[in-house]
Amino acid sequence: MIQRIQTLYLILAAAISAGLIFVFHLWINNEGAKVFALDDYTYLGMFLGSALLSLISIFRYKNRKSQFVIGRLNIILNLVLLGFFVYQSLNLSGETNVSEKGIGMLLPIFSIVCLVLANKAIKKDEDLVKSVDRLR
Repeated sequence: MIQRIQTLYLILAAAISAGLIFVFHLWINNEGAKVFALDDYTYLGMFLGSALLSLISIFRYKNRKSQFVIGRLNIILNLVLLGFFVYQSLNLSGETNVSEKGIGMLLPIFSIVCLVLANKAIKKDEDLVKSVDRLR
């Protein structure tokens, strides 16, 4: 159902992935210019893909198993995005583009926390339905 707590977590994850990328910069390059997710289409696509998966998961409330799987896929997508950020900030070439990290690099972590809480609530609902079916 849409009024469940996991819906709040999924909306929060979607807002973090789709809304806050326009507010917080990812890093400041050597020239002093702030780099946002809009400047690189890979990061923008991954952030918007994460928000889209969260919104799809909200409206899959009738099928909790697929909602749970979509949540796991979204967590994996955010982990890959976080890996790209770590690689970008710890570039092995010695000459790095990142001179100062921004709070935008932490957005996938906040999204992962919301998604884990949502999956925990989905699992709790699924267990409740299974226990009620056993009593019938």
